[in-house]
Amino acid sequence: MASGMHMSSPMCLIENFRGKLQVNQKALEILSAIMQPVVVVAIVGLYRTGKSYLMNKMAEKERGFSMGSTVQSHTKGIWMWCVPHPKKLKHTLVLLDTEGLGDAEKGDNQNDCGIFALAILLSSTFVYNSMGPINQQAMDQLHYVTELTKQIRAKSSPDENEAEDSADFVSFFPDFVWSLRDMTLKLEVNGQSITADEYLENSLKLKQGTSEEAEKFHLPRLCIRKFFPSKKCFIFYPLTEWKKLRNLENLHDNELDSDFVHQITEFCSYILNHSKIKTLPGGIKVIGPGLVSLVQTYVGAIKSGELPCIENAVLDLAWVENWAAVQKAIAHYDQEKSRKVQLPTDTLQELLELHRACEEKAIEVFMENSFQNMDHLFQKELVSQLEKRCDEFCKRNMDASSSRFRALLQDLFSPLEEDLKQGLFARPGGYNLLIKKTKMLTEKYLEEPRWKGIQAEEILQTYLKSKETITNAIQQTDQALTAKEKDIEMERVKAEAAQVSVKMLEEMKRKYQQVIEQSERSHQEHV
Repeated sequence: MASGMHMSSPMCLIENFRGKLQVNQKALEILSAIMQPVVVVAIVGLYRTGKSYLMNKMAEKERGFSMGSTVQSHTKGIWMWCVPHPKKLKHTLVLLDTEGLGDAEKGDNQNDCGIFALAILLSSTFVYNSMGPINQQAMDQLHYVTELTKQIRAKSSPDENEAEDSADFVSFFPDFVWSLRDMTLKLEVNGQSITADEYLENSLKLKQGTSEEAEKFHLPRLCIRKFFPSKKCFIFYPLTEWKKLRNLENLHDNELDSDFVHQITEFCSYILNHSKIKTLPGGIKVIGPGLVSLVQTYVGAIKSGELPCIENAVLDLAWVENWAAVQKAIAHYDQEKSRKVQLPTDTLQELLELHRACEEKAIEVFMENSFQNMDHLFQKELVSQLEKRCDEFCKRNMDASSSRFRALLQDLFSPLEEDLKQGLFARPGGYNLLIKKTKMLTEKYLEEPRWKGIQAEEILQTYLKSKETITNAIQQTDQALTAKEKDIEMERVKAEAAQVSVKMLEEMKRKYQQVIEQSERSHQEHV
């Protein structure tokens, strides 16, 4: 099974409660967990003929299915035992043991017909177990096979030609194995030894005549030949003294007849090596959830008083399998996307190309696991789901890109932010200094190896736009400070000029006074 678990003991799959069939939900849960192809072997026969013993041997277990030692039937309904297939890796062997046919306590032939039909519909190998040789009595006891066309429909809207309808579902019938228990007759015809298969073929031969007796003789034989193209026969000698049979579960092989032990070994080897995977029209191999769908559809039809219909079962299963195929394809898409895509991508085109590649693989997975995808409804649903996932990836890509470049901006522009907080640009010429630093950091941002990305330019522009208000304020402050500084300079120049004028005038006065004094001395000297 998918998780490696297995059933330690059988469980009732279809209960027969007061003549009404109902499905055991716990058994369905076990089947639903099986994600491997299932090989389904069902056994049917009169009650108290040792069916459960054969099933335990096929499971390679001494104990399992209940075996009674009295005239009372033990198995009721259909019991299931899922075990890892002993011969086929990654396959699950599903054994179905049915309640005995012809139980006097039950006294309901219609119920037996339903059990017989379900065993055929669900199995890939159908074992009919009977006691003694194949004679008319044995054929009469197999009258259920003559009722199959009345118990099963191939199409939801059958053709008028019933024979043609029966031919439709015969091709999907299981392989037929007839096990003859407690056989004491020699396999000889006209003094020549024959095989068990030849014995079965001889027993199915028709005899001449058209009388009512001949018709009665022919009917079960014709049905077996028609419904089961693949037939096999095994004979079993009495296994031990009848007194020991009541303790059969505890007997070892060395306590049984050696020929019987050999025959059981051959029987189990054939069943395990030749039984096929349960397969539906179109070659679809059934896994656990598919078998669940078949059980529910067939039992539901019987409970509602309708005939189990193969076509309806296939349609129901197609819905289940196709929906499962959609989920499997989506899971594959998600896995591939996670493995190949590292967010954020450098461009949107890169992401879309990766989406298309993963989408193609997902559709391949869907096609491998789907069948009867009418009108491509499920494939359309898959494409719709993948488009939604692509949109989600694009959004995640945008978010991842935005986060990356916000972090990069914060890392590069944090010194500038600190300078702004400290007011270092609130001085004359501060605006030009701010522009110079912003340009330098922008160039550094664009030169970063991590700059590539769909949100890189947008995040940068958003940041720069967010700084427009403070940049304008610094520009206005710079302009105001510069104009005031010019006025102060002019006043300073005027003051300096006035001081120079006063000094020049004083100097001129001083020089004039010196000239006068010089002239006065010269005059005095002349006098």
